Amino acid sequence: MNANRKKVIIVLAAAVLMGAAAAGPLLGQPQNRARLRDNINTLRLLRMTQALELTEDQTVRLFPALTRIDREKSELQNRMSMVIRDLRAALDRTPAREAEILALVQQVRDLRESVRRKDAEFDAALDVNLTPVQKGRYLIFLVDFAKGLGEKLNQARQARLGR
Repeated sequence: MNANRKKVIIVLAAAVLMGAAAAGPLLGQPQNRARLRDNINTLRLLRMTQALELTEDQTVRLFPALTRIDREKSELQNRMSMVIRDLRAALDRTPAREAEILALVQQVRDLRESVRRKDAEFDAALDVNLTPVQKGRYLIFLVDFAKGLGEKLNQARQARLGR
């Protein structure tokens, strides 16, 4: 990866992180959560490009597919959140309507299965486009990215609380 490309990735990653930190106090709003999720997905793709040393050709083939899959998965997760909210409300009613609860449980299961299919589609796109070494690097990248993201979110949370 050339030096200019690294600089672009670093600048974009910094912009994504600053946007995520700025959105921290407003995360209760759905549009802010969606924007933060999009920013994190963009950061993940940028860091993945660097960690896997993707070629320009691989990047061109992977990014549109992975972005589409992430967006579709996000929509499914949003729908699942709404169904779970409805399920909570149904469970709080007295007397509980079992038929309604069973229907909502089935909707959650169906949505979870749809999310699993999107994960499989994501993995398939990677399998077709990555070398064996890149596949191994991707597994390590996932662990490191999740750990680093968790640490950054904890730091932002503590800074917001004034600790």
